[in-house]
Amino acid sequence: MPVGNREAKDALFDAFASVAKVLGSGRRAEIVDVLAQGERAVDELAAEIGQSVANTSQHLQQLLRSGLVLTRREGTRIFYRLSSPAVAELWSSVRRVAEEHVAELARLADSYLGDRAALDTLTQLELNERMEAGDVVVVDVRPEPEFRAGHISGAVSIPLKELESRLQDLPAGQTVVAYCRGPYCVFADDAVRLLRARDIPAARLEAGYPEWAAARLPVDRGASGDVEG
Repeated sequence: MPVGNREAKDALFDAFASVAKVLGSGRRAEIVDVLAQGERAVDELAAEIGQSVANTSQHLQQLLRSGLVLTRREGTRIFYRLSSPAVAELWSSVRRVAEEHVAELARLADSYLGDRAALDTLTQLELNERMEAGDVVVVDVRPEPEFRAGHISGAVSIPLKELESRLQDLPAGQTVVAYCRGPYCVFADDAVRLLRARDIPAARLEAGYPEWAAARLPVDRGASGDVEG
């Protein structure tokens, strides 16, 4: 007689589907996108996704129950992180499937990201080669906690909101390559537009830190030094 039965199979596939179900909210998907950069406190996540702390906590509890995130406590603050690299890979796969099969996605992306046609873009391989040649300065324009959690080796942290006030920190005569969270992050785009408006040669990395790390390219964790001229 077969070992399996319908009830057991239903329960098994419901468990598989629970992972997709928890990502069935755009806000929870956005939380996963932020946590792919590194761990964050609840209040920081709430600010990033434009939600109240209470609403963000509810979303995090669902992610926690699903096993997609883990927590640690530091004093009175609770920090959340993805439970494994597989969760970041899942989120990347969800995006790729949507890119290939959701007809409206391109229009929605264009509406959010704006016209990228005039922005110079480097692939991961191109950036790695230019960093080895020493003819670019790489700037991480994500929020500073994400830089501390992990960043491209040799990059310097200048969050987008600080960039205009820190233009003097950038060495003259070098191309600035900005990067942020991934292909659907606007921070690097806005950084390149600002730099070019100030006649500073600039380009954006086509992917982001998670994709760079997933490709096993050089990364560092913790703070790094200032920009050197």
